[in-house]
Amino acid sequence: MTMPNNKVYGVILAGGLATRMGGSEEAQLDKGRLELGGKSLLEHVITRLAPQVDTLALNANGDASRFADTGLPVLSDSIEGFAGPLAGVLAGLDWAAEQGATHILSAAADTPFFPTDLGARLIAAAKAEGTPIALAATNDPDRGPMRQPTFGLWPVDLRDDLRAALKDGLRKVVLWTDKHGAALAPYDPDPFDPFFNVNTPEDLERAEALLKGAN
Repeated sequence: MTMPNNKVYGVILAGGLATRMGGSEEAQLDKGRLELGGKSLLEHVITRLAPQVDTLALNANGDASRFADTGLPVLSDSIEGFAGPLAGVLAGLDWAAEQGATHILSAAADTPFFPTDLGARLIAAAKAEGTPIALAATNDPDRGPMRQPTFGLWPVDLRDDLRAALKDGLRKVVLWTDKHGAALAPYDPDPFDPFFNVNTPEDLERAEALLKGAN
């Protein structure tokens, strides 16, 4: 297996509809624009992911110009119908492949506290297990590692397989990753789950409290 050699491309997944925040296909809401501690969620994610990769892009659907202020390339899904995070992964893989990269590192746009060593841990896990894919996980004291499927290391060599799976109707990330093999990089949820994401207004309030507690 060939692992990335100083060329990991990052993709922020922001292609969802944010339905629990009031978004819809007709009125899409960009959760990444919600403010947390004086910065948008997206800014928090960029700050954490950018140092871990060589270059960065944003997966989002609709009018790309609304993200012009970020200075990032905006990659839309090539699979129609808001097909979920795997469609965003595919968009990132196609973009990275065009530029000669071998892997992408993905992160969700609504998760402002994910680990700053995510890329290093995922690469190490994939190497150790000899798998093409690696996913982050949160250690649950009762159930063991709980996979975080939007935080992964993905090889561009599997993009055509992923495209075919999506066109066949596959939407659940772990069904596809289990087919190919995915190592896990587990993190402890202490003092809180680093993959906590903002889905509801209540989640945003909790994120504010967590941010204040960290400062």
